[in-house]
Amino acid sequence: MFDAYLMNTWIASTIVALGAGVIGVFVVMRGDSFLAHAIPHGSFSGAAIAVLLGVSPVAGLGVAAVIAAVLMHALGRKGHRDAVIALILTFLLAGGAFALSLSGDYANQVYALLFGQVLAVSDSDLLAMCILAVVAVTVVLMLIRPLLMTSVLPEQAGVQGIHGGLVALTFTIVIACITTASVPVVGAMLLFSLLIAPPAAACALSHTLGRTIALSCVFTVLCMWVSVALSVVFDFPVGFFVSLTTATVYIAAKLIAKARA
Repeated sequence: MFDAYLMNTWIASTIVALGAGVIGVFVVMRGDSFLAHAIPHGSFSGAAIAVLLGVSPVAGLGVAAVIAAVLMHALGRKGHRDAVIALILTFLLAGGAFALSLSGDYANQVYALLFGQVLAVSDSDLLAMCILAVVAVTVVLMLIRPLLMTSVLPEQAGVQGIHGGLVALTFTIVIACITTASVPVVGAMLLFSLLIAPPAAACALSHTLGRTIALSCVFTVLCMWVSVALSVVFDFPVGFFVSLTTATVYIAAKLIAKARA
């Protein structure tokens, strides 16, 4: 369980969990759950095209995540945001499937990006994850007041001179960064559950921002550690256990909140 070859896995899972714990709170507060669902799924097309071109799937995923984030923000500003996000997501998924069909090979590395690969974290992957996660969390902490204002009191934020559109664009790119950092471990299909369920559970149990973020990080780290341990023991993709543990935490938090009420 704690052998030397698994050290990168434990470190990477902790980095991913802390990043998702901080950023996920604002995803939930801003009502950006569909956006957080669409960016990881849409970025799959970049990995597929990278396989077709013979370059790193993770690099392709990162480029596609940023492009998808900018497009979803820019085209969704004039209304019908969910419809725009859904159309872009559908187009990207279709493009990814088309690229894989051209390559003639549903490569193992693409499968790993879809469902997570607990044992495939190299030193270079770990460094890239760490840098992206630190950048994403740092940006969020630097923008914590504008993010909070535009999430809770958007009209008041405009009066105080906060540019809501710029804040939204920056936060969308932050989601793209945490997607690129997290997908190699968690998988594009189930990163959504890590970004949403534990932060939503924290929001249900706490009503102050600092405590909510701290509780969210505790939940995400706990879910990731349990998921990694179960993945190693049973040799199943880590994403399956992430989905299971995060759903359990969310349901438990809602039951506790209801009991308190």
